[in-house]
Amino acid sequence: MKFQNVLLASDFDGTLKNDNGEITDDVKSAIKYYMNNGGKFTVCTGRIYQGFHLYSPEYINAPVLLGNGAMAYDYENNKIIFNDAIEKEGLPAVNAVLKAFPDISIEFYNFEKVCAVNLNKHSEQHFTSQGINFEIVTNPEEAPLPWTKVMIAAHGCSKEVQEILDNFPQVNYLKTTGDYVEILKRGVDKGTGLLKLAKALGCSQENTYSAGDGYNDVEMLVAAKGGFVPENGSKEALAVAKYVTRSNNEGCIAHAIEILDEMYK
Repeated sequence: MKFQNVLLASDFDGTLKNDNGEITDDVKSAIKYYMNNGGKFTVCTGRIYQGFHLYSPEYINAPVLLGNGAMAYDYENNKIIFNDAIEKEGLPAVNAVLKAFPDISIEFYNFEKVCAVNLNKHSEQHFTSQGINFEIVTNPEEAPLPWTKVMIAAHGCSKEVQEILDNFPQVNYLKTTGDYVEILKRGVDKGTGLLKLAKALGCSQENTYSAGDGYNDVEMLVAAKGGFVPENGSKEALAVAKYVTRSNNEGCIAHAIEILDEMYK
């Protein structure tokens, strides 16, 4: 079992899937070979439990990392492995954003219930596109704790929202040039989640690998023994890649497994 105690975690969109949203047969075949030889394969995604619907034992045999590393969930046994979620320390940060932007839409992701303050078309589309049921509340205090993550629909004010969050080191947020600002528990990112999952599975850092294409994958790529990035990945991910693979449209993960196959003789 050449891949015994080896963990490979892949970002979902833009890495494991191609641009048509498909996991192609060649990628599935490569993952099956890897798993049949003892390897652990999983997904690390920004999606949360309510928005991740594509688990399959055909290509996942380890707990899935959700919320950009905040939660690990075992879909085979319907069990939370860990959930490093935001508690009351997150309230001052979101309240400060609401004070500056009273009409801004904020999404709160609790394991049992998803809520939104000031629901707008962007947040509604965010929920409906992922099949997430949600409840509208009037203030953050009504959204049940803990929050695996918080999403701020900062359309037109993303830079200003991030400047506000800089004043709240009690939480972490993912710096972005986009319109959604994501808040996580302090110290949480895909990298910390990856290593925590590896430890739970009995995999050393020396046998832990990751693959990703985006700015939010950087910590995971750096934390792993080796980070695989598709050639069409973002500049941030490519800057920290140990291995550059074929694009996600040409079997990025199949190529990563080919490289691992040469490494583990």
